[in-house]
Amino acid sequence: MDRVEAIRLRLNAALQPSRLDIIDESDRHIGHSGHGGAGHFRLRIVAEKFNYQSLILRHRMVYEALADLMPGEIHALSIEARSAHEG
Repeated sequence: MDRVEAIRLRLNAALQPSRLDIIDESDRHIGHSGHGGAGHFRLRIVAEKFNYQSLILRHRMVYEALADLMPGEIHALSIEARSAHEG
């Protein structure tokens, strides 16, 4: 299973998003020190579970869902997390 699919499966299971965009930006970071082969990803997620949650709590929910992939598979993650109201 590739990394994007692994991320998608975990976020779908944990947060049931109405929208989930995952962009693998790992190719932009080839040769950078410190990532040890792990990937760089940009994430846009919209979920009802984010309704009335602060941005910090939304990010924590995403990180909890992906905890077993960090730092081995995910080195860097940029998150745009919106509630269903914000779409």
